Amino acid sequence: MATIRKRGEFQWEAQVRRKGYPPQSKTFNTRADADLWAATTESEMGRGVFIDRSDAERNTIAEIIDRFTSEFAPHHYKPREDGKEAWRFQCEHLKTALGKFSLAALDQKLVAQYRDKRLSVVGDSTVRKELFMLSKILKFAETECAIVLPRGNPVGKIRKPSESKSRDRRLNEDEWQKLEAECRKSRNTYLWPAVQLAVETGMRQGELLGLAWKNIDKKRSIAFLKDTKNGEERAVPLSPAALAVLDTLPVSIRGKVIPVERMTLFHVFRAACARAKIEDFTWHDLRHEALSKLAERGDMTVLELAAVSGHKTLQMLKRYTHLQAEKLAAKLATNAR
Repeated sequence: MATIRKRGEFQWEAQVRRKGYPPQSKTFNTRADADLWAATTESEMGRGVFIDRSDAERNTIAEIIDRFTSEFAPHHYKPREDGKEAWRFQCEHLKTALGKFSLAALDQKLVAQYRDKRLSVVGDSTVRKELFMLSKILKFAETECAIVLPRGNPVGKIRKPSESKSRDRRLNEDEWQKLEAECRKSRNTYLWPAVQLAVETGMRQGELLGLAWKNIDKKRSIAFLKDTKNGEERAVPLSPAALAVLDTLPVSIRGKVIPVERMTLFHVFRAACARAKIEDFTWHDLRHEALSKLAERGDMTVLELAAVSGHKTLQMLKRYTHLQAEKLAAKLATNAR
């Protein structure tokens, strides 16, 4: 049963009570709006399609992003020393553009407008990641905050920018010789050993810099990674070349195999590439080189490759399967002779 009553001089409050539903109330500036809301709510309850929109109407996108960053993110994202985690920048852009809207008002039209505006400034990959972050924030609102989204999750209803083509930058033999020479000349004596270990193990930069001597078992030729990107521990096999590099390194009093800060390593590596006149080559390309070399051996399954790389889904390793196929094809051709 709906009840309409005047509150103060300029507002009207509508209340709807129906068996089987919690009481609903809302304040309006006109009697006509209050009557319309009450009639609509009663009709939806009568047809069994009523959705309580009050929480979604009260909470803005900015408020949910604040809760996401304080309640969810610290437990699910690995922090960086400089505090410049990618998810923080994504949340900031979303908050600036969409923060003023309520969860109830967010629909695919608003999200599509955000997508198109951002695409005029940044690339497809960046916008794609921001949209997936928005989707994750909305899921947090539903599952953790128990807020019903009356329009559902609009991110799933719009077109996403295409995923950027994976980088495939690998150095030729001459470039490797030049890079080695310049790395060895660096005043940072850990630069070349770090490059060698990155190529021999396929570790991410953060994993390599976080590797402690206590987590290396030379007898079993294994390095145990405790702090990985996806939060799961894993064991990485150490090749004879990797073990040889480790034997040349002093044991740091800090306990780290490569006792170098991330930004320091970034700058000295970039400087070495510049001196060697090597363009468009990043530290992460060393990981690609490592996994490519393993795939080219032709004797490892994709699951074994994933165990080394730490990828949680095999989809990320599809780019390496063609290397295995080429190696196996060469073996078949040799055996056919």
